[in-house]
Amino acid sequence: MNTVESSAQNAASAAPEIAARYLAAWNATDASERERLVRGTFSADVHYLDPMMEGRGHEGLAALIAGAQQRFAGYRFLPLGTPEGHHGVVRFSWALAAAGAEPVARGTDVAELDAEGRLRRVIGFLDYVAE
Repeated sequence: MNTVESSAQNAASAAPEIAARYLAAWNATDASERERLVRGTFSADVHYLDPMMEGRGHEGLAALIAGAQQRFAGYRFLPLGTPEGHHGVVRFSWALAAAGAEPVARGTDVAELDAEGRLRRVIGFLDYVAE
């Protein structure tokens, strides 16, 4: 197997676990647990970008997550569909909802991995936002 095939297969097989770690970081309400998950899931130079916010590095991303949790207290990010990956890139979808309620948002994120399989660049798209 050549390097290109190996990279494609690694991202494909790791996509579900990467998406689960990503969502766990966004759902972690305890600051120390959130910091542990951010540091383990994202590269130190992570760049996060979606239509509403942007952040860089572990501290910047942790601050974005804390802000989202403050704004949407009691809501959780839930996985939608099956995460996919190839060539060091993963794609997965999510919903943001309170327990037992309809989602207030749904989105799809595309992320580039570093050599250790951590998220280096994340670009988020909002597929639905409740009015």
